[in-house]
Amino acid sequence: MFAVIKTGGKQYRVAPDDILVVEKLPVEAGATHVFGDVLMVGDGSSVEMGAPLVGGAQVACEVLEQRKGAKITIYKTRQRNTYMRKKGHRQQETVIRITEIASKLGKATGEAKSAAKKAKKADAPKAEAKTADAPKAEKKADAPKAEAKAEKPAAKAAGGDDLTKLTGIGKVGATKLNEAGFNTYAELAGLSQEKFDELDGEIFKGRVPYDQLVKEAKDLA
Repeated sequence: MFAVIKTGGKQYRVAPDDILVVEKLPVEAGATHVFGDVLMVGDGSSVEMGAPLVGGAQVACEVLEQRKGAKITIYKTRQRNTYMRKKGHRQQETVIRITEIASKLGKATGEAKSAAKKAKKADAPKAEAKTADAPKAEKKADAPKAEAKAEKPAAKAAGGDDLTKLTGIGKVGATKLNEAGFNTYAELAGLSQEKFDELDGEIFKGRVPYDQLVKEAKDLA
């Protein structure tokens, strides 16, 4: 089992018992820390992606050491001038060991790694027998899901436009606009400044200017 976490403005792919160096955490050595910003969790062939975070997923770690990184020398000069500056910097770092990954897919710990592998090997023959006995039941269970997936594209093609063609609007933003009642370019072309201010706080968050959005929507309508 693995996870992708975000800390200190960086992303890390981690698994139980991994030791890594991250930007300084406000935790003393020997204590535990829990990361709530989990972007993805995977367990074998099952992968859960966040939008942007995976709900309910957490990664726990043990802080091994608080230290300073390697020294970096900063040297500045200016052409045709006597200006010269030399400074050194050592970044504060935290060394951690991943102890546990927990999500809807399950829970994995460093101590349970070997036990989980043995259990998988022992259960493999049983799992193969079960899958051989119930192929028809799986096909029946998957049929309603396939029908539901087929209905979504049909509804989209019949009712609305592809709002992701607008600059600064991705799949998540387009979904939120649909939930807010905006499904076509024509509806966005007639968007008022007051309604845009409401949507800006929830969806655009300053990334999309009002004039640009209305202009592009009119051009595409």
